[in-house]
Amino acid sequence: RGGGFQSRMEGGDLADITDDALKYETYEQYLDSQISPMDLFYLEDQDLARQLVELGYRGSGETLKREEFEARKKAAEEAKASKLRNAPKKLASADKDLSHFPFLHNLAEREDLVRNGKLTSIIFIRDKNSKGQEVSGYIDYAHRLKTENFEPYFERKKKLMPRPSDLSYYNWETQHSTSNSTPNFQVIADNEAGLLFKNKRDRKVINVDPKSLPGDNSRRIEIKTHEYLQVVIYDHVTRRKT
Repeated sequence: RGGGFQSRMEGGDLADITDDALKYETYEQYLDSQISPMDLFYLEDQDLARQLVELGYRGSGETLKREEFEARKKAAEEAKASKLRNAPKKLASADKDLSHFPFLHNLAEREDLVRNGKLTSIIFIRDKNSKGQEVSGYIDYAHRLKTENFEPYFERKKKLMPRPSDLSYYNWETQHSTSNSTPNFQVIADNEAGLLFKNKRDRKVINVDPKSLPGDNSRRIEIKTHEYLQVVIYDHVTRRKT
């Protein structure tokens, strides 16, 4: 009666077959998917059944060769990896109600732009540390975003404070001070104009002296908030030299 030896799919669409191939881990699994129990019953040999599928006598008649299968599988996996790499990452501030926290609200507004490199922001904070000592410092927002998880800050489980590893740090009680350049800013200390930060991307200088203008493509925003003794954000729109 030979029903098992007739093609079960007439004129299958090659695109469908290609998509079908991507479902399977191995070429053997792909071939097996086109072998019916009846085929195995008549042929009594799985390897022979696979060979017939590969030669086009079984399944759709348009079976992918091993090289084609491997090439298409590799291309699909690369496309999937690329899609995952380029997928927009969820912002740490997403879905957080910060309406009563002006400082965190301002950070949330800038998060996407800063992560994408369209904006750099230096955050000045003055507040009491856990020992009750007054400390102040300048924080490179982009650098902190890149090196730590900001979700606990936006969830108010942690409080963003200056550290000795930030751009600049000063403890008013111990008089301990530090300054560090970051991937985005070079610290220019011991200057007549006071503390300056040079943007490494466009080489523009940001002046954080409240009595001076902050500089080209920069603006100074004082945040009125109950969260800290004092907060100022210096935004700088980078213009990369071409």
